[in-house]
Amino acid sequence: METPSPSNVREPLSRARILRAGVDLADARGLERLSMRALAGALGVEAMSLYNHVANKDDLLDGMGDMVMAEIEAPGPDAPWREAMRCRAITSRAAYARHPWAGRLVHTRPSVGPGRLASFDATIGCLRRGGFSHALTVHALSTLDAYVHGFGAQRLHVAQAEVPDDVAMADALARWLPPERYPYLSELVHEHVLVHGYDEEEAFSFGLELVLEGFERRRAVPPRGTEG
Repeated sequence: METPSPSNVREPLSRARILRAGVDLADARGLERLSMRALAGALGVEAMSLYNHVANKDDLLDGMGDMVMAEIEAPGPDAPWREAMRCRAITSRAAYARHPWAGRLVHTRPSVGPGRLASFDATIGCLRRGGFSHALTVHALSTLDAYVHGFGAQRLHVAQAEVPDDVAMADALARWLPPERYPYLSELVHEHVLVHGYDEEEAFSFGLELVLEGFERRRAVPPRGTEG
């Protein structure tokens, strides 16, 4: 009996394989074009066979959200809050850059997968152990996530519009920017952007540290009604 070669052996269909294929398909085509039929075609199987591993499209999307969340570093039980929130923000930005569709999926779906629940719980626990009140924890979560997603959305919009890099754009702007009409903008372009360029990593880190410093100060303020 001939033993099949490794190249001829098809990987068995499984939930993990389906979810990974869903993520890959959404990365390549966008979430709007993801369907069970398209996913089955990408896997080389009949669409009905998918339902042995995922209950329906909603279950698929929840699982894909959890798969992306696994790429984001959740705080450990002993992690200092500031270091943990910094790592979470940095890895969130990287994950959402790899999967531009995922931010909207993770934060707008009415159902939440166990992976996302565990990540949220670990993050809340880290902040609470770090001295954050319940109210300040809510503010920290929403502010940090808004910063990460806002920064990422801005860069995504620029990339989708096929705008040249920042220095090239500034150079083109400088050629027709009348300094007598826009003195401060002209000065900034000529004396900073064209000289020093734009470092996206540095810009993200600078803003992130401002947010963390703000919560460090607010964390030290007693909640209203508890002052002696």
